[in-house]
Amino acid sequence: AKDYELRQYETAKWVSTVIRGETQKEAMRQGFWKLFHYIQGKNEKEMKIDMTVPVTCLVKSSCTDFKISFFVPFEHQDSPPQPTDSDVFIEERKAAAIFVRSFGGFASPEKYTEEAEALARVLRNRGQPFHEDFFYTAGYDSPFKLFNRHNEVWYFKK
Repeated sequence: AKDYELRQYETAKWVSTVIRGETQKEAMRQGFWKLFHYIQGKNEKEMKIDMTVPVTCLVKSSCTDFKISFFVPFEHQDSPPQPTDSDVFIEERKAAAIFVRSFGGFASPEKYTEEAEALARVLRNRGQPFHEDFFYTAGYDSPFKLFNRHNEVWYFKK
């Protein structure tokens, strides 16, 4: 559709951390650094792992817990090194159909929420069933990239 796309994601492993009781912006900052330390070698194998995209953030309605995640690179999907930080964990996300809305620029928590609300409106208008109680933000660019930035919001199809 012109306002969104429907993607099928296969089962995959992500390295994640949950930040509680902070603003989304602060949770993203803290979570990013915990995960960045993991890929820099703060894991059982003391292995450096390539940075991947997207960086996702799970946003739940009326909840101040945010789950920040990095995709585990394909070469480590079978056996990612275990984190040594007790706040960091490997999770397996099951295969899912996901509604995606893409947008450019520097994405703030407010912009992500605005885009998620716009996507939810379109999906409701088109009678598309989706899980309305949470969405994911997905960022694809380094903070140093100034132009042609790519961001997404994701709702899981019911």
